[in-house]
Amino acid sequence: MKKLIYGLKAVGVLALVLISNLYLQWCQNNLSLDLALKFAFSWHTEKFFLGGLVLLALLLFLSGVIGSLGMGAVLYTVFIGILGYADYLKMTMRQEPIYPDDLKMAANLGMMKDLVGLPLFLVLLVVILAVLVGMGYMFWRSLKKPKNIQILRLVTVVLSGGLLLYASNFNSSSNLLRKGYDRTALWIPYSQKMNYYNVGFVGGFLYNLKVEAMEKPKGYSEAAVKEITERYQKEADAANEEVKEEVKEEEQPNIVYVMSESFSDSNRLKGVTVSGDPLKDYYEVANQTYSGQMLSQNYGGGTANIEFEALTGFSMEPLNAQMTTPYTLLVPKLEKLPSLVSLLKDSGYETTAIHPYDTSMYKRKDVYQVLGFDQFLDQDTMTHRDKLENNPYISDESAYEEVLDQLDSDTPQFLHLVTMQTHMPYNGKYSNISYQVTAEGNNDSIANYAQDVAYASEALKNFTQELSKLSRRTIVVFWGDHLPGIYSDATQAANTGTTLHETEFLIYDSAGKLANTASGQITSPFYFAPTLFQQAGQATTGFYQLLLDLQKVLPAFEKSMYYQNGQWQATASLGDKESIYKDYQMIQYDILAGKQYSLASDFFARENE
Repeated sequence: MKKLIYGLKAVGVLALVLISNLYLQWCQNNLSLDLALKFAFSWHTEKFFLGGLVLLALLLFLSGVIGSLGMGAVLYTVFIGILGYADYLKMTMRQEPIYPDDLKMAANLGMMKDLVGLPLFLVLLVVILAVLVGMGYMFWRSLKKPKNIQILRLVTVVLSGGLLLYASNFNSSSNLLRKGYDRTALWIPYSQKMNYYNVGFVGGFLYNLKVEAMEKPKGYSEAAVKEITERYQKEADAANEEVKEEVKEEEQPNIVYVMSESFSDSNRLKGVTVSGDPLKDYYEVANQTYSGQMLSQNYGGGTANIEFEALTGFSMEPLNAQMTTPYTLLVPKLEKLPSLVSLLKDSGYETTAIHPYDTSMYKRKDVYQVLGFDQFLDQDTMTHRDKLENNPYISDESAYEEVLDQLDSDTPQFLHLVTMQTHMPYNGKYSNISYQVTAEGNNDSIANYAQDVAYASEALKNFTQELSKLSRRTIVVFWGDHLPGIYSDATQAANTGTTLHETEFLIYDSAGKLANTASGQITSPFYFAPTLFQQAGQATTGFYQLLLDLQKVLPAFEKSMYYQNGQWQATASLGDKESIYKDYQMIQYDILAGKQYSLASDFFARENE
């Protein structure tokens, strides 16, 4: 009888693992059972069962720790259920799968509630609490089990835990599990969406575990880095000599970065028409200054990556594909990271970051300390916290008032604002909407979004007008981080190429002294700082001179998106200018993954003004 019971339990465990693996594939494949079954039993059977082995180890580990196979199965089922649903939501909203580092976001209950809605959030909360209580009770009961059961339990935990630990080193060249996948897997590092499709959810998830930030460039050495820094520093010194003496003698201007959540123009998309002009106020400012489109790495998300690029001058393009979010995977581990923040701080600026939301998002609290911010104001420490109608987020108008308070100082200020007003979800934010939408699907969301960006445009225009009242010159770099993930599949299909990756940007000078006021520029966020100094007639650095030289060759680029000679292409053709990109790649590796040889020089510093 016991053998029968054990046999049934074994069959039950294997069935649970099989069903849960299929469930993850079902969620990954937009709830297509046909695709999930074909992946498992026709196209990628070997990879499916390798993933099942990892899931089996997870189930046994949980059961061993709790001391109950039944309770372990319940916990496993709840975890896999939530994981798959989260993957489906992220794929729907952002066209991106769940990454290992996304699991840290589960602690942000406010964001989880906003994403899934209050009713489902409360149900999940009750289920999780019930499981936790059950776990505690079963663990307490398990301590009273016979010695032979405890030994079996310990062996189970050690073996399954060891397998999970081994699997976590998936990207090691000697990892046998990785070699098992490599027998049939076609890895697609430039598209994690396709990567998960091709190797399965478990394989894709493992692929995005800990990894080196970048591959070491050929010829990397202290001498090679020194040669690069000295060469571009000479260029920077020569450029700085041309800076007018009267500019050098002026007081340093305030500098304000504004990364506007999901700010973009829906009317630029094929198949979408929004009546009126939600961005009217924005264009009144943009058409009079240096402005255009910015290339965003992602569609529907990726805020922290765009912020990383804008503040550091380092692109996501040379990074390993698994380095999906440097803010969480890389930056907190660095003791020193040169950035616009540290540069201005060394130049006598006070540096403040403002984000009208939770500090836990993307580890910003830790990241901002590494970058060198003097203070970080969030939704709990801001003075101005007003909201618009049913919008759950602090308004842009309030955020700008917070910035203006900080600018009221005798010391030059660097303010970095990351707005939240235009963050999803959009439905139901506004009862009075001034815009009519013609599009295929999601019209309510697009209409609310249009009203959102209209309010954001108005707030920006009013903000720039207030800056003219300040005695100190103030320069603003404003950009949208990415498009919102609200457009239908048909709309996305009609806007291939870079269209879904192009947002609005401008550089505004309260003194009206920018060197080039032409609009229609194409750029990437890592060019913002060197462009700012060049346009405003300010001294530059060796590193920013390298970026300016690279910008002449590649005005904008990300993986599979390269803007050259006025055209977008899937690969870069640099010819005799390839050495500039290699110099940039060498410096980026040196700082993010190498020995940081370049910090021994003044390569990232400006001359004293």
